[in-house]
Amino acid sequence: MVTKTDNHAKEQARAQLDSIVGMVKRLEHCQKCNGDDCTLTDAEIYEGMNLYYKEGDTATEDERREYHDEEIARQAINEDPLCVEVRSDWHTPGEDNEAAEYTVLLCTGGPAVRIRGDLNRDEPENAVLEYQDWFTPWEQYHNTTRDEGDALLTYARQFYFGEC
Repeated sequence: MVTKTDNHAKEQARAQLDSIVGMVKRLEHCQKCNGDDCTLTDAEIYEGMNLYYKEGDTATEDERREYHDEEIARQAINEDPLCVEVRSDWHTPGEDNEAAEYTVLLCTGGPAVRIRGDLNRDEPENAVLEYQDWFTPWEQYHNTTRDEGDALLTYARQFYFGEC
């Protein structure tokens, strides 16, 4: 039986996923387009920068330039999560061991949302969106398309998981 609390947690996972997809879409657009002859609408520019858009608003040249700044797009992703953590596999004491799993905590409390996955040489090889509410176990969010799954992995790959 799906409870109201469960729906709230799933809704938060959906909201986090939509935000991630938008940030990754902006990053990938920056990598392909320098802003000259860009066909994005003003609404798409505002949405990509997480700005409120009202019908008739016009993006300024500064806003268009900022939208196309790849470093600013990366910074938006890097400042998004609450924390990024790793853990390693079983190993013999004294043996060097690199991280094997990662988690990116997006929000906490009731509900909480995170991305979890496996690492291969400090690089994410997969990404799974999970959510939970108070006193419930983590559950995988299954309502993702292939493009959304790709966006989760691209998002996760923007973080550094190696030794400091």
